[in-house]
Amino acid sequence: MEIRPVTAARAFEQVVDQIANMIRLGELEVGDRMPSERELAAAVGLSRPSLREAISLLVDVGVLEVRRGSAGGIFVVSTDVPRELMRSRVAMKIDEIRGVLEARRLFEPRVAHLAAAYARAEDLERMQATIDAQKRMLEDGLDEDGQDRFHVQDGHFHMRMAAATHNSTIVALMQVLMARLDFAQESVQQQPENPAWVIDIHQRTLAAIRKANHDEIDVVMEEHIRGLEIAWERSTDNSLVRPLPSFMIPLDERDHG
Repeated sequence: MEIRPVTAARAFEQVVDQIANMIRLGELEVGDRMPSERELAAAVGLSRPSLREAISLLVDVGVLEVRRGSAGGIFVVSTDVPRELMRSRVAMKIDEIRGVLEARRLFEPRVAHLAAAYARAEDLERMQATIDAQKRMLEDGLDEDGQDRFHVQDGHFHMRMAAATHNSTIVALMQVLMARLDFAQESVQQQPENPAWVIDIHQRTLAAIRKANHDEIDVVMEEHIRGLEIAWERSTDNSLVRPLPSFMIPLDERDHG
């Protein structure tokens, strides 16, 4: 977990945003103990009273808990981070969204292939746990808050796939990509996700990784990635205009002649 220094302007909100983003992306999980108040204040370059204000807000919304005593500290107790806390969320320009989708097509399938090569049993179990959590949410019924929690688990699945590569640089790059994809998904006026399809595509992705079946990985990642691309094209009435190298063209659109 890396906490970055904040600038003087809106420092309190930046701290809230930074911690909330770490939780949404799965870098911090339920049960994790945060650094001490003194360590956090030093890391972000913020006074302890201002830091306490930020921590207090995250406690009030049920994300963090401050425990007293010798075994106390600041603990993550929920990954259900209200989206309104993500104050850095801004509308993305069309070209920026196009760039995010292009980067995802280039990067994420390779992450899945590498996960298939290096995943350990516990990595696969952690990926399955996100799918199981989504299944329980679907069975319980998805209201607006439930849809947000479902989306958080979606992000956790992808982050845990990256973690299964056991490459810290890939994990860091995936964190950047997932944060920007989150912005892009909110900017695209698409129909609500089909939760059953999301669960199914995750289960098929995990099965392909578990078997290290690279042909299956190509097919399932193509379906996964193309879904958001199609939604973006329909929403904006634009296509992915920049000519793609042949290796980045969707499989079903390549000239196999």
